Amino acid sequence: MEIALRSEIPTYSGGLGVLAGDMLRSGADLEIPMIGITLVHHLGYFRQYLDAKGNQSGEPTRWRPSDFAEPTNVRVMVGLEGRGIAITAWRYRLVGISGVCVPVYLLDTDLPENAEYDRSLTNELYGGDQRYRLMQEAVLGLGGAKLLDALGYKNIGSYHMNEGHAALLAIGLLERIARGGPGETEIEAVRHQCVFTTHTPVPAGHDQFPRSLVASVLDVGLMQLLDASQCMCEGVLNMTFLALRFSRFINGVAMRHGEISASMFPNYPVHAITNGVHAISWTSPPFRDLFDRFLPGWRYDNLCLRYAIRIPLDHIQAAHHAAKQRMMEEIRSRYGVVLQENVFTIGFARRAAAYKRADLLFSDIERLRNIGRTVGAMQILYAGKAHPQDESGKEMIRRVFESAAALERSDVRVIYLNNYETELASFLASGVDLWLNTPLRPHEASGTSGMKAALNGIPSLSVLDGWWVEGCHEGLTGWAIGERQAVPDSGGESASLYSKLESVILPMYYRNRTAYTEIMRSAISVNASFFNTNRMLGQYLNEAYFPRERMLTIAGCARQGAV
Repeated sequence: MEIALRSEIPTYSGGLGVLAGDMLRSGADLEIPMIGITLVHHLGYFRQYLDAKGNQSGEPTRWRPSDFAEPTNVRVMVGLEGRGIAITAWRYRLVGISGVCVPVYLLDTDLPENAEYDRSLTNELYGGDQRYRLMQEAVLGLGGAKLLDALGYKNIGSYHMNEGHAALLAIGLLERIARGGPGETEIEAVRHQCVFTTHTPVPAGHDQFPRSLVASVLDVGLMQLLDASQCMCEGVLNMTFLALRFSRFINGVAMRHGEISASMFPNYPVHAITNGVHAISWTSPPFRDLFDRFLPGWRYDNLCLRYAIRIPLDHIQAAHHAAKQRMMEEIRSRYGVVLQENVFTIGFARRAAAYKRADLLFSDIERLRNIGRTVGAMQILYAGKAHPQDESGKEMIRRVFESAAALERSDVRVIYLNNYETELASFLASGVDLWLNTPLRPHEASGTSGMKAALNGIPSLSVLDGWWVEGCHEGLTGWAIGERQAVPDSGGESASLYSKLESVILPMYYRNRTAYTEIMRSAISVNASFFNTNRMLGQYLNEAYFPRERMLTIAGCARQGAV
């Protein structure tokens, strides 16, 4: 439903879209024959405004696809609500390091032959009511498959459904081959073509539509296919279960998330492929130059970052100093905020949602104030948008503002930067001294912001959820908040957070910078070398995209000298 292509193209809201864009960039770098499909989202996500008390407002960020993409001049039709809806697409080209292009097609219903409502279906990202959402997902799944046919893509090895939004793709594929009602043979044929990644570790996060709405939107033939393939359960179409039913490979996006998803969907084999980030995109220019000097080939083989452990510490310090100055200048230019270079700087930037607990750091304002006064000053940078309909997320932003006001005239300075997007993210994830993450377990499926920080030598202080279960090596790549096996407890976690800052992190930063820089270097060597989309895409290729029997055939031919 969302793919982040560049900061000027507001077709994403958060980590899900950024991950999709990073994966396709790695596909271009590795010269993998891939195609991306999403919606054009003419009105973007939204531009965020925050008043002095942290009240969020927003406006659409209309953009012109013709400024960045080329029209395909292809038309396909999808029948919805008893009428045909015309769909075209824009082609955006992601170009890899060797010049290979991965095309991304942005589906568009804003065509003169469509009714006014239908023309709006590709306007808003995660907007509108349930009807609008279902119509959008039909355009994505059903329209996406038809568009690929119209563009001449005939030999597609795998359709990868990224979250349940695209699950109607499976019914579109089934419609092509089902004659007189689908049997298990036809269902298995579709299943053989599809791969599904779930990103949501809680049941409430999965799209569900009542049967009455589905029947009013989809053609009678598609409803019959849903019924015949047993995809409607208790009068509800659950898009995740639809994707599970029709996929030969299913995975979560981190080891722990795979385990949680397997318990949520016990009738399906759920694997785990831990997320990554596109290394070249998220490495700041100072560190790119450093890696080019000491680790030639890292752009092609991110595993080379493992050998960052041999880079002299003074070079790590110099690169970080330059990255921090870049961030400070960008923030001064955008917001008129002047930061202090010699003050310990913490970054907390992500989608503003209640489970992210942006306010955990402020559980005990007086203790935090005292830490700043007695151990070392801090400047804390926040950023993130709450969904326009998420009142609890908006309230979280207001609480951060209230805490910032309470800490005014102390040694702890809190700044909330409005209108968070990928360009600002790249400055923050390379310029701060510590990356903070405080989700309520087990709500963080993976998280990727800390991975971006690791590419720039920034250690994390994080709750042991999502990717950090795998990435945390205490005192080597960063620090854990709370215990690995303990029951989630905000009181215990806030106490752990303060203890780590007061007794370990701030004393090391201010009094033993060499030791702190060693941890920075280890974050690159241990985490950046693994948590990248080149590794991730390699796993998808080996485990998901190529059926096991085909891999065995290839292996057999190799043993016989035929490959």
